[in-house]
Amino acid sequence: MTTQRLIVSGRVQGVGYRDYAVRQAKALGVTGWVRNTREGRVEMLASGEEEALERFVEACRSGPPLARVDAIDARPDTEERSAKGFTKRFTA
Repeated sequence: MTTQRLIVSGRVQGVGYRDYAVRQAKALGVTGWVRNTREGRVEMLASGEEEALERFVEACRSGPPLARVDAIDARPDTEERSAKGFTKRFTA
């Protein structure tokens, strides 16, 4: 099991990006959460098997049709994970 924290920059708020991330995560068996940031980015904590996590990050590089992803900063994370599923959180 691998965990990564992702920060997504670009036109990613107000375009259905978080819902898209939730759908992709559920389809790939990735757990964690997604939220908007006050700086206009999207932050995610995602855990899963290495191959599933790689596929999730690649899907996030595309995003939904109205999004424009300029960059994804993906870094390993060690936050304890006990939640099931992949959920949307409030803006941080």
